This record gives sequence, C-alpha cells and structure tokens, in this order.
Amino acid sequence: MILEVAVIVLFLFWAGTLAMFLAYIRAQRLIAAQQAEADALRDQRIKDLARRVDNYQNGNVRMGEDLHELRAVVGPLPDKLAQLEQRDPRACRLPKRHDWSGWGPRLMN
Repeated sequence: MILEVAVIVLFLFWAGTLAMFLAYIRAQRLIAAQQAEADALRDQRIKDLARRVDNYQNGNVRMGEDLHELRAVVGPLPDKLAQLEQRDPRACRLPKRHDWSGWGPRLMN
C-alpha cells in the first residue's frame, strides 16, 4: 500500500513538473514573440531614421551645390558694379556720388 501511495505521489509530482514545464515553454514562446515584434519595430524605426538622415545629407549636398553655383553667379558682381560706377558715375548709389564730389562728408555730418 505504501508503495502504491508513493507511486501515485511521484506521478502527481511528475504531472505537476510537466505542467510547469509546459507553462514555462508557452511563456518563453510568448516572450520570444514579443521580442520579435519589438525587434521588428526597432528595425523599422532604424530604417526610417536612416532614410531621414540620407534625405538630410542629400539636402545638404544639394544646398552646397546650389551655394557654389550662386557663388559663381554672384562672385563677379562687385567687379561689374565697380566697372559700372567707373563708366557712369550717375548710375551709382547716392552716397558714393557724394563722396566722389567731395561734399558728401559735409552732408553726413
């Protein structure tokens, strides 16, 4: 009789251990699925940020190219303005004409 009770108790312990093991496996699968979802969200966020950084860098490159083009266009303008002022003093700005005529500083004071 004692042997039969011991076998039944051991069977119950084994069944309990098996149930706990199966619950542990289910919990681990759930945790793995949650981690996979979190990893997928993180990877998507990294891809979005990488795309935004690429767009930012491309915008900066385009802006730099535009600035170089603008510098090439605007660079000769002071020389052209000086040539124009030398050719036709009436075409230049008013304070500059006063300086040329010699009575500009008196007007400024």
